Amino acid sequence: MLRSRGFEIACGVAMVLAVAAAAAFAAGFTFGLTPASSSPAYMTRLFDDSRVHEVNIVIDDWDAFIAAAPEEEYAECDLVIDGETLESVGIRAKGNNSRRLVEEYGLSRYSLKVEFDHFAEGGSYHGLDKMSLDAAFQDNSYMKSYLAFDMMEHMGVPTPASSYTWVTVNGESWGLFLAIEEPEEAFAQRNFGIDHGQLYKPDYKSLEDENHDVHLRYVGDDPASYDNIFRTAKFDLTDSDRERMVESLRILSTGEELEQVVDVDEVLRYFVVQTFVVNLDSYLGRTGHNYFLYEEEGVLSMIPWDYNLAFATYSLGMPDPINDAELYVNYPIDTPAEGEVMFDRPLYHNLMKYGDCFERYHAYYADFLEGYFKSGTFEAKVAETYRMIAPYVERDPTAFCSYVDFELAVETIREFCLLRAESVRGQLEGTIPSTIAEQAEFPDARVDASSIWIPDMGEIADLED
Repeated sequence: MLRSRGFEIACGVAMVLAVAAAAAFAAGFTFGLTPASSSPAYMTRLFDDSRVHEVNIVIDDWDAFIAAAPEEEYAECDLVIDGETLESVGIRAKGNNSRRLVEEYGLSRYSLKVEFDHFAEGGSYHGLDKMSLDAAFQDNSYMKSYLAFDMMEHMGVPTPASSYTWVTVNGESWGLFLAIEEPEEAFAQRNFGIDHGQLYKPDYKSLEDENHDVHLRYVGDDPASYDNIFRTAKFDLTDSDRERMVESLRILSTGEELEQVVDVDEVLRYFVVQTFVVNLDSYLGRTGHNYFLYEEEGVLSMIPWDYNLAFATYSLGMPDPINDAELYVNYPIDTPAEGEVMFDRPLYHNLMKYGDCFERYHAYYADFLEGYFKSGTFEAKVAETYRMIAPYVERDPTAFCSYVDFELAVETIREFCLLRAESVRGQLEGTIPSTIAEQAEFPDARVDASSIWIPDMGEIADLED
């Protein structure tokens, strides 16, 4: 049996913590978290995810909007949500590679940003200021983001709300999209209260740059060195905001007294799901982005975002087609990237070396497997979602894939997650290696994933059909 040094001690601590977490659930709490404020009205309307909603875009010249979409400029329209009309709403195309590739392949199914107050000051949808309509790019299952968000919410991580919507344009069918609450003012108030902190979406201008700030690395006290953080602030910045952030990154870089500057339990739960879904286009991937960063009184936490390339379907620098299912189903949970990446990701690397965080991480993972997979929650969620959206996918006029492809993708993502859960369980128990080095030493100690063809979940080649 494979065991890392100190594994028996870690398992003992993990057992105690897992029991404590289970007791918290039994008491009716999720890791002791309660909503920061009462649920806003938009949560029980558009983000009631038990049904598919209707969104009609009423716009003077849709063809002109599509032609100008690559410029990502807002256009004015009316939006009719479940029969309720909202006037002077701003919409634009969104995305980086997805937007570029949709244009390159001559398609018009862009993901959209919807800003209710862009043209109408104070405009909102029952308190919601901004949302996205996700086009399911490179996601034949239509479920990657929805399931990843559901897992995050299960783990008590502040998570954007989402629900499926049937989008029409001037009354004509356009397709099935996932509506997602954008992390801005409404999201911050819903999760952290009226007196919330600052919210950022660290992102690079070019992958050729060092991007130390996107990776949350400290390089000195000058706030000008952290442009990729500060230029993405969602609320007005003050000098105090900048000073607190730089000081938090400095303490994070030391690997000491991290509880001062990190919401440790929230970040650990975030990384449980983040590593489970093998999201390589993320903070733990080579790009290091696709997350929101919340800061309040110098304490940092992570907000999940952008999962259309999760479940090992990210293609940058990977084989073509991507299909090392054996590798990704068994992807190590303790070293979820090569050393050169891990050393440059202090919010994971330094955290795992601090105090009992490694053991707590394993305890949260054990709870996740027990509460989401062994309980049947995951399979029920996939089955319910499939039944709900299948009729819409079947008649989706702008779909990136066929209905047959959709059905195959749903079965593939279901099987991937079930086998992934089996592998992670083995990694926690010590029967399967949980680090890259151990997996290289014991290459045969893995869950058999030969039945999975990862591109069946969606790949760029689908755009050619």
